[in-house]
Amino acid sequence: MDVDVDEVASELYGLLPAEFTAARNAAVARARTAGDADAARRIADLRKPTLAAWASTLLVRHRPEETEGLLQLGRALREAHRNLDGPRLKELGHQQHAVLAALARQARDLAAEAGQPVSETVVREIEEIVRAVVADEAVAEQWSSGVLEKAPQARVGFTGLEPGPAAVPSPPERGGTARPEQPQDRRKKTVRERESERRESAREEERRKEAELAAARRETERRDKELRRAEESRRTADRRLSQAEDRLADLERRRREAEQARDRARDDAATAECRAAEAGRAAQAAREKLERLGS
Repeated sequence: MDVDVDEVASELYGLLPAEFTAARNAAVARARTAGDADAARRIADLRKPTLAAWASTLLVRHRPEETEGLLQLGRALREAHRNLDGPRLKELGHQQHAVLAALARQARDLAAEAGQPVSETVVREIEEIVRAVVADEAVAEQWSSGVLEKAPQARVGFTGLEPGPAAVPSPPERGGTARPEQPQDRRKKTVRERESERRESAREEERRKEAELAAARRETERRDKELRRAEESRRTADRRLSQAEDRLADLERRRREAEQARDRARDDAATAECRAAEAGRAAQAAREKLERLGS
């Protein structure tokens, strides 16, 4: 029988983090019993969520309207960025700050209601997670599934979005025949010069932003490499932890069996002692009877 790994993952990541490992190991055992080795392997690869990741997905499970509002805000911001819509970005940016802080507080309250209070440090991590949901469509999709292992990599701006062709302004067309410069021409020239300076300033600002973006990408690549190394170390540690937990469970089982065997041996020893005492009394009575008959 095939095991629905997605359904199992959804159930596991809805539990308290402290309950995750035992429930995951039980799910692995059920999958193996069902004969689905691939599902058992995939379930075993699931990792306990961080407190912030778990708390953030409580919003998905218990606040569907707020969740959809956040996803819509992310789509609107990414679209405004794609179109270089400055006024819209400014408007939505103000809205974003209020929404992220409010959602982080809601997640904190939901965690407390579930019996797992979180610190202000974790609340700030939750806010960073929902910020990544707004900035990155892939993160938004993963988070909205309710299955999130850890906070996504820190984002700089909006990920994977380049301004569309419609967002690039076309240079104004120039035309007309030459004639002697008039006072109004000088005024127009001054206006054109200011406009040219404005466009040059805008291009310079764009080049500066591109340089910052390139630097941020290099920094992200470096951090990603460090993250991959850290993740590999964590996976190794998790495997060792799982193996140690399995060994501990086996030792606990053996201890219980040994205690049961000890208790049975004590009962047998007590029974044998009673029988020996009875046999001793019977032998003594027989000897006394023999002595009386012999005399």
